[in-house]
Amino acid sequence: MELAMHPNSSSAPATTTTTTTTDDDNPTSTTTDFSLPPVTLQKLPHLSDYVPNLTALTNPIDRSTFYHPFPGFYLSPSDVILRHILFDLSFAAAAATGSGRLLAYHRAGPRRTIHFDPAAVRAAIVTCGGLCPGLNTVIRELVVGLWELYGVRQIFGVPSGYRGFYSMEPVKLDPKMVHKWHKRGGTALATSRGGFDLDKIVNAIEQRGFNQLYVIGGDGTMRGAVKIFREIQRRKLNISITGIPKTVDNDIGIIDRSFGFQTAVEMAQEAINAAHVEAESAVNGIGLVKLMGRSTGHIALHATLSSRDVDCCLIPENDFYLEGSGGLFEFLDQRLKQNGHAVIVVAEGAGQEIIPRTDEQKEEKDESGNPVFLDVGPWLKSELKKWWERDHPGELFTVKYIDPTYMIRAVPANATDNLYCTLLAHSAIHGVMAGYTGFVSGPINGNYGYIPIEEVAVAQNVVDTKDHKWAWVRSVTNQPDFLKC
Repeated sequence: MELAMHPNSSSAPATTTTTTTTDDDNPTSTTTDFSLPPVTLQKLPHLSDYVPNLTALTNPIDRSTFYHPFPGFYLSPSDVILRHILFDLSFAAAAATGSGRLLAYHRAGPRRTIHFDPAAVRAAIVTCGGLCPGLNTVIRELVVGLWELYGVRQIFGVPSGYRGFYSMEPVKLDPKMVHKWHKRGGTALATSRGGFDLDKIVNAIEQRGFNQLYVIGGDGTMRGAVKIFREIQRRKLNISITGIPKTVDNDIGIIDRSFGFQTAVEMAQEAINAAHVEAESAVNGIGLVKLMGRSTGHIALHATLSSRDVDCCLIPENDFYLEGSGGLFEFLDQRLKQNGHAVIVVAEGAGQEIIPRTDEQKEEKDESGNPVFLDVGPWLKSELKKWWERDHPGELFTVKYIDPTYMIRAVPANATDNLYCTLLAHSAIHGVMAGYTGFVSGPINGNYGYIPIEEVAVAQNVVDTKDHKWAWVRSVTNQPDFLKC
């Protein structure tokens, strides 16, 4: 397969060439070569775009007494990752991507030349939004990576999210201080929602002399980072900003997954196991588990597939209804008759359209500007009890409701997420030291790349209910599709 690099997009169809060869083992061996359309390499913002006369320095890793870079250690602008790697070669390749072009991103990693003198770096690290397993690991690895790889000695933590830039004193960080942070849950820097005041934040960044910003947060945080990046550009400041996407829900697009997600799925198993034991130990017992997932059901989906004890998985991307043929109550009635118990997993964003709410509740927003969701767990528990009392009066029935949300968010990252957080942090450091700005680091098809932060801020990762993974869920649970005839 040959990929031609080209600055412009193309919607040319895939072409094929078939070659027939003969050999002693296979007299009629046929090889087919496919050519795909040209690749569009997404532009990665760089300080040189608006800051003149940047200094080019040799990467200090070259002078490390402990590690000597091997040939190929440093990446070049020609090292790229394709966003899409699956193609149906019976159609035009452009149609296979759905966008009429093949997109590529620059690979993450160290560059031979850097544009920050480590002695002059003043780096700021901030965590925003809710908690997520791995936050402290990312902070720790940013500090250790800057200190040990590049010799940076001025590293600061900004407490309490975005508002901390202009309302609190930064905390000086060093490897000794953060040594055991990766074993702790939460964030040692403290976090908050809201508090975003663009002028106050950028003014404080200038006044404190910060020239590297590492912003850790979810989609709302990334949208704020975009505004900071644009203001830095407008003022033509020699300040690099990078976002490290954090969302336990795994709802950030383009990247393979967000950190903390695998830990969350692992912890969700404990809640599902408890719900299963409770349900199985009762007469007509139902175990109801609410998991995180405001707009996407990734945790619920993966936890269901991992557990195999779940009878019904309810996610925001797949509407459901309670009453009537093909509804949840009919399904549970059948399952209780068959097995005597059932386990339901519901994502927090599921069913929001069918939960009654007042006009005031419809308009309510949280500090980050997100719609306030009604609590689907207690509502569904109440509806289940009403249904049973109405349709099965006098019969035993139990609903055990478990909400492990804050237990999951607060735990330390597991081994897989700890490794992932380390690679994220080091990828971000290498990019910033090389002078890139306004980007996010993350794995794309298993390899780490740099993505313009403006893309990440608007990209969503939702569960595709027409994909094989949702079909696997249906095959495991045998739940209805909730499509009304």
